[in-house]
Amino acid sequence: MQQRARGTDPAVDAVGTSVYRVPTDAPEGDGTLTWESTTMVVARVRSGDTTGLGYTYGAAATAHVIDEQLAGLVAGRCALDVPGANEAMSRAVRNAGRPGLVAGAISAVDIALWDLKARLLQVPLVGLLGASGAEVPVYGSGGFTTYDDRQQDRQLRTWVTEQGIPRVKIKIGESWGAAEQRDRRRIARARQSIGDATELYVDANGAFTRKQAIRLGPHLDAHDVTWFEEPVSSDDPAGLAQVRAGVAADVTAGEYGYTLPYFWHLLQAGAVDCLQADATRCGGLTVWLRTAALAEAAGLELSGHCAPHVHAHVAAAVPNLRHLEWFHDHVRIENLFFSGVLDPAGGTIRPGGDRAPGHGLTLRADRADPYRIA
Repeated sequence: MQQRARGTDPAVDAVGTSVYRVPTDAPEGDGTLTWESTTMVVARVRSGDTTGLGYTYGAAATAHVIDEQLAGLVAGRCALDVPGANEAMSRAVRNAGRPGLVAGAISAVDIALWDLKARLLQVPLVGLLGASGAEVPVYGSGGFTTYDDRQQDRQLRTWVTEQGIPRVKIKIGESWGAAEQRDRRRIARARQSIGDATELYVDANGAFTRKQAIRLGPHLDAHDVTWFEEPVSSDDPAGLAQVRAGVAADVTAGEYGYTLPYFWHLLQAGAVDCLQADATRCGGLTVWLRTAALAEAAGLELSGHCAPHVHAHVAAAVPNLRHLEWFHDHVRIENLFFSGVLDPAGGTIRPGGDRAPGHGLTLRADRADPYRIA
């Protein structure tokens, strides 16, 4: 039964969407996919004169899910009861299929609702959630398999030398692991670009076989790679656990978690040294916080995947945070579309430092509208 706002409780008056498609600044690719544009789906929830904003990255059809299946469910509810709205949305999409773009739709609305609640209360979102720390570490992420040596070197040096970010990541596993020798050369070149003092991470996006990933371990050790993301598919928890046992680098996964039980299964399998979660996919900030609690109970840290401005405030609220991914493609779009973006200089961001209510982001229509497709 839907819980309507009562008495003086602020109600959600309307839910709306917009969709934007932004070309990449150069062709991008990882171990299993290439792309030349990125689509952002924005959700807005309004209560009176106050509007909350959330977004996800994914198929444009995500907006249709919000408009057709979620908007009518959320409208009329108390704007302060975000977990209640999240649960109602999750139950309503049972037959539509919760994982995938439906989860992205729930996530975007959930993020917008948290932003709305904090704005109604006139506090930064991190103040509403409760800060565990003032600073959130980030790592530079990009190093696409489509980059040549010059592009990779320039990007890495920008993060390390110009911005002072002390940890960076490149993509490997090109062509589903068929270009392993080029991977090895790119890892070595990355270490040359960043020097000995910067942490080096790699992300295979599930491109390798189990034994192939393990055989790569000594090469990672030789170049002091400490983070091996999705060496095999995240749908293979047993394989992740096998690789984890066979390499020195921390094995990580979780970005494709669309439900809370998914993360539980990874933890139960002993699949990761650090759990990842993406608030734009897993069910929003509501489920991201629950995932952080699962990881903490298992004695592990949590890392936020991509969409860094979505994660900034909630990341500051959990004690077992390792860092956030300062992903090139998303940072570029968020810096273009929003005012109130954060500065990663020195390798940390400081959400809520300006005391702006909510997550502090305002969509700049003058910049975003040229990319709007729906």
